[in-house]
Formats: sequence, C-alpha cells, structure tokens
Amino acid sequence: MVIKTVFLTEVATNCYIVADEKAKLCAIIDPGAFNPHILETVREEGWTVKAILLTHAHYDHTRGIPALRKELPGVPVYVHPAEAKMTKPFFYIEEMGELTFYEDGDHVKVGDLDFEVLHTPGHTAGSVVLRAGNTLFTGDTLFKGSMGRTDLPGGSYEDMKASLKRLGALEGDLTVLPGHMDPSTLDHERKYNFYLKEAMEQA
Repeated sequence: MVIKTVFLTEVATNCYIVADEKAKLCAIIDPGAFNPHILETVREEGWTVKAILLTHAHYDHTRGIPALRKELPGVPVYVHPAEAKMTKPFFYIEEMGELTFYEDGDHVKVGDLDFEVLHTPGHTAGSVVLRAGNTLFTGDTLFKGSMGRTDLPGGSYEDMKASLKRLGALEGDLTVLPGHMDPSTLDHERKYNFYLKEAMEQA
C-alpha cells in the first residue's frame, strides 16, 4: 500500500491517495477542493482511480468532487447514507451526482487493498473511519490530541464518545491519518489524547 497526502490549502484538509502499486489502482479519500496536484499525482504514478471515498460529507471534504467527476467519469463516490440528509452550507448534494452508500462493516476493494468501513458518528451522523491494513483514515472523528467538533448539525458528543471508545479498543498501534492536522498513532492517542482517554474510561 502506497499513501500520498495532498494538503488542500484552500480548506486545510488532508486528501489521501491510497494505491495498490502492483495493480496500479488507487482510491482518493476526502477531496475537499479541486487541487490539480491530486490528479497530477495519480497520473505521474500511472495509477487508475477506482473509487472516491468520503469519511463524511462536509464541504471541506467534498467540494473537489464535481470537478473530479468530469475528469473521472464513472468512478463511484462512496459515503454513508446518513450524510445524504445534510444540507447547505455544509454539503452540496445536488452537485455530487450519483452516490454509492456504504455502511458499517462494508468493504471496498481497490486491487488488493481492502477498505473496511467503521461507522463512527459524532462529528456528523454518517461519519466513518476507513481502515486499510494497519492504517486508519479517521476523517474528523479522531485528530492528533483532539477530536472533531460535535456542535454542528448532525453532531453528537455522546455518539462521539462511543465512536472514540470503539477506536480506542482496536488492537495494535495503528497509524492514524486524520482529515486535518498531523498524523499520529493509536498508541500515542491512547496515552495523550484527553478525549480518547475519557471515552475509553466510560463503562
């Protein structure tokens, strides 16, 4: 598995390109703006995009989709069905085209890559974490030293605590690649992240 990070300065979001280098196939995670470097990276590596995967549907994770669709016709865009209810100004669903829904426990295959969907509501009702091997793409659920906001429409602090507890219970020191800010590891967050520690201490 090869992971390329494209930092989208327009919305301060981490967009990830995750590839099966042997098969030359890849997925794009959270294209929050149409930054030319996304497709430039794909083309320079000789990869074919098989899927666009969303951790949630806020505009800073989705606004690049309309332009990408023009360049990548037929490539499915995956999102949790609860996100389809989100309205402007957070999500511009009428601009997104056809969506493919995935739910907790679903898997998206890209070559030999297997993205497992973990439904982690809290930041939004349909937030998910995507697990590929020993890497967690946590969107706006888990950040280095923090967590996503829960005060926006569809957010829930109680749901977030349950989601963080679920992540904290995963086995192993997994790599954490969040939607914003710096990467981390699950062991680091278990030790230093107040919100994750608080969630894990709940009965």
